Amino acid sequence: MRETVRIAIERIRKGLPAKSILMVGLRGVGKTVLLDQMREDAEAAGIHTIRIEAPEGRSLPALIAPQLRIALLRLSRNAKAKDLAQRGLRALAGFASALKVKYSDIEVGLDYKPEPGLADNGDLEHDLQDLLEAAGRAAQRGGTALILFIDELQYVAEDQLAALITALHRAAQRKLPVAVVGAGLPQLAGRMGKAKSYAERLFEFPQIRPLNETAARTAITKPAAAQKVKVDDAALELIFKKTHGYAYFLQEWGKHAWDAANRSPITRKDVEVASKSAVAALDESFFRVRFDRLTPAEKRYLRAMAELGPGPHRSGDIADELKREVTKLGPTRNQLIGKGMVWSPTHGDTAFTVPLFDEFMHRVMPGEDWKT
Repeated sequence: MRETVRIAIERIRKGLPAKSILMVGLRGVGKTVLLDQMREDAEAAGIHTIRIEAPEGRSLPALIAPQLRIALLRLSRNAKAKDLAQRGLRALAGFASALKVKYSDIEVGLDYKPEPGLADNGDLEHDLQDLLEAAGRAAQRGGTALILFIDELQYVAEDQLAALITALHRAAQRKLPVAVVGAGLPQLAGRMGKAKSYAERLFEFPQIRPLNETAARTAITKPAAAQKVKVDDAALELIFKKTHGYAYFLQEWGKHAWDAANRSPITRKDVEVASKSAVAALDESFFRVRFDRLTPAEKRYLRAMAELGPGPHRSGDIADELKREVTKLGPTRNQLIGKGMVWSPTHGDTAFTVPLFDEFMHRVMPGEDWKT
């Protein structure tokens, strides 16, 4: 994936056609770490980047504006790109001023006065095109590219996604070196297509999956070997069984197995002891922070899903478990999709976005009381 992105960025820098890349996958597969490494790779190659994490409730203009200001100020130090970078900063001033009424969370230092008629219509779809075009021309003049690294992209509102897609489309048509490398939950591909029907022509959507057993074993044994510690095969087999190869869980089991062991090699017995503390740590952090954001109705919905197993599950089966009509549960399901807790792999199916969350729901809501 890193090489794929490197090639795409170099093609974009040279004015050659290349698609933006949006990695999709469940929680805990390592998308964010991979995204950050890709950004470091790009910066090391002289590419100008901005890094954004899109939380719920924040507007895309508010997230882009301050980071783009920094990128343009850096570009303005390039003698060749100085004039165009300063024009980009004037475009940013007009952009922020014109959209402040609609997107009140925009807060950015304005280094230049707006240029009348440049990215100041007050319409996001048109203004973002002008803004990224101005920034792209500065990057082009400076012999570099401007790459937006955006995490949690599924939280961006549909109309704002549409504006971003349109702006990238214009940049591609003008052969400007502007692109996005992003990451999000599996529903992101569908949301992009819904926002703009031609999104598939502009983006690749590679899936980031759990590690296979060979790679998972390497993830445990390589750092241990660096400390002159071995891990026996039975221990590795149990770690893989417990974690299902999810990168974040491998980190947790590796840490707790290390803490539990008194000597090398780390054994299956050490992993059995470590599993209890690893599960407890996940329950209090990785799982709990997501569970605590849920309403009682949403918790019952997820508990009903857990009763049926890991999933995916038909909406009708979940409704039967709750003894409710499917149509009446629609709003709850939509709220859970909006919060990034579930997604729909196919029409009528619902699946957890958080691996092993079904097991957590059994632990946190045991027995039958949740049904009442």
